[in-house]
Amino acid sequence: MADRAGQCGSLGEISRDEMMSALFADLVVQQTNTALLLLGHIAHPETGKVMQDLETARLFIDQLEMLAVKTRGNLKREEDQLLQQSLMNLRMLFVQAVEQQDKRSAPKESPASPEGESQQGTAKGSGRTDVSTKAIATDADAEESNKRFSKKY
Repeated sequence: MADRAGQCGSLGEISRDEMMSALFADLVVQQTNTALLLLGHIAHPETGKVMQDLETARLFIDQLEMLAVKTRGNLKREEDQLLQQSLMNLRMLFVQAVEQQDKRSAPKESPASPEGESQQGTAKGSGRTDVSTKAIATDADAEESNKRFSKKY
């Protein structure tokens, strides 16, 4: 009982600002860990199995992004760094997970197809299987790919 009284006394010495900062960091870490679990980078603590649910992981990443937008200008430097680093790492891992999923679900190219041919049209769910349509889709995909990486101001 004396230990509990000592702990409560030490909690009373922590300022409200320090307590809020610690709770904010805890929230960011909790959201990050849940997203990592759903991206398949951490095994489930109860089952020990690795699971992957990209849509739900995206929800947690979006929640962290919303938190960053809504708290912009109101965070301490350390809090902002923690949030921005977590977001950056999660976004990169999410992109990697999506690319891996696309590679696994994309049909393998036939030996007769040209080397530079892209499978993006089929990976996106277009369902194109006709060879002539595939060639046209490849040109459109290449054009779309170029557009995707150009900046517009």
